[in-house]
Amino acid sequence: MSEIKIVFTGSMGAGKSSAIATISEIPVINTDVRATDLETAQRKEKTTVAMDYGELTLEDGQKLRLYGTPGQQRFDYMWKILTKGALGLIILIDNAGSDPIGDLARYLDNFHEFITETTAVIGITRTDISNEPSIEAYYTFLQNRGIQLPLFPIDARSKESVVMLIQALVAMLEFG
Repeated sequence: MSEIKIVFTGSMGAGKSSAIATISEIPVINTDVRATDLETAQRKEKTTVAMDYGELTLEDGQKLRLYGTPGQQRFDYMWKILTKGALGLIILIDNAGSDPIGDLARYLDNFHEFITETTAVIGITRTDISNEPSIEAYYTFLQNRGIQLPLFPIDARSKESVVMLIQALVAMLEFG
């Protein structure tokens, strides 16, 4: 049985922990602690400080090992550690955040080398709370940077949405 490592990253509150919990067939291992800085505490009670971990077995017997990075910049030292040996990256962006396109730019920049060596897909969450920026604005941003990655509006609590992101990532790995 082969194993595939996939990393979920993205802005704080975008749904990384929720996405992993939605599809994991084991209880998610997390490193959530009470949020102590004011900005984080205003948005959520707990925050990930090292990683989330879950597993999913595919129909062909392959095991997906699902890792979630901390969303806060101050824990960015974990990002490279968690991507070591991963086959791909799922970037989640909170559309209701203060600067979602800026957040996407930050993650694309920080993971540029990894994305160049593997690939990534992008999920835009919380579009039900804020429909601006539009999905078209994200596509324009990517196009202006010369980046061609799949991008989907998703609900991180929906198994179908998370599976769609994984399927898109696998397709990118297979077909480039």
